[in-house]
Amino acid sequence: MDIALLGPLGARIGQASVVPSAAKPRKVLALLGLDCGRPVSVSILVDELWGDRPPRSAEATLHTYVKQLRRLIAQALEPDAPRRGAGNCATSHDGPADKRQPIAARPAERLGPRDLLRRVPGGYLLDVPAESTDAARFEHLATAGRQAIEKGVDDEGCALLMRALRLWRGPVLADVEPGFVLRAEALRLEELRMAALEERFDAELRLGRHRVVLGELASLASRFPLHEALHAQLILALHRSGRSWQALETFRALRRTLADELGLEPSSRLRELHEAVLRGDPALDSEGTWLPRPLAAR
Repeated sequence: MDIALLGPLGARIGQASVVPSAAKPRKVLALLGLDCGRPVSVSILVDELWGDRPPRSAEATLHTYVKQLRRLIAQALEPDAPRRGAGNCATSHDGPADKRQPIAARPAERLGPRDLLRRVPGGYLLDVPAESTDAARFEHLATAGRQAIEKGVDDEGCALLMRALRLWRGPVLADVEPGFVLRAEALRLEELRMAALEERFDAELRLGRHRVVLGELASLASRFPLHEALHAQLILALHRSGRSWQALETFRALRRTLADELGLEPSSRLRELHEAVLRGDPALDSEGTWLPRPLAAR
């Protein structure tokens, strides 16, 4: 199963979609997908579906949604059902504890919907590897990119971060109305995305690629008008591209927005950058780390 979370919800087995059309079963699939390979408790699923006012029939209704998902999985498996044991090292709970075997160690069997979406003590488990989701692949690539940058290998780090960021197709679960649980997880992933963007631009600027990232930075600064780190990176890229007047105007626009929206002044680090642009400080034209590290950490 391949699960897409970084944008509209998607889940496919081969060419067949297993995403339900109804809102609440979609939420169940989204939550199980975010935690695939790990049990999700009934209480968490109920909280996501109904918040602090669940109906008396909440658990029975939840089981109905799970049955709907299993029906879709069964339909997807029908044409050419895969065999159990292809790279899944989860433990089967179908028999007594002393006879359980890792799925990968058992003879190939026909995989069924109850094997993929399992009832476990206290909850449900989508029994597919975490790497089946674009979110898990994003986090893996972003971590590898960050580690490469920390080792001073900016080229490799940029390449890995770009691969991670290309997995995004829009806001997390863009077509799912989030409850308490999904909203928190979406915020966490969006923060990781912004961190990856900042780290990538830091490295690009250190490599002297200010012209390459200029358009992307301008677009992102427009989308996030209060984001100081992105504006600082844009100011530096503009200055290095011979457009210091635009760099200064970018600072003034950010200053007005911060004052109007939050009643705040730009950070001291950003004001230092502004003053350095005003005086044409030669340090801004080097490929060192005058800007990125302290500001990106804000």
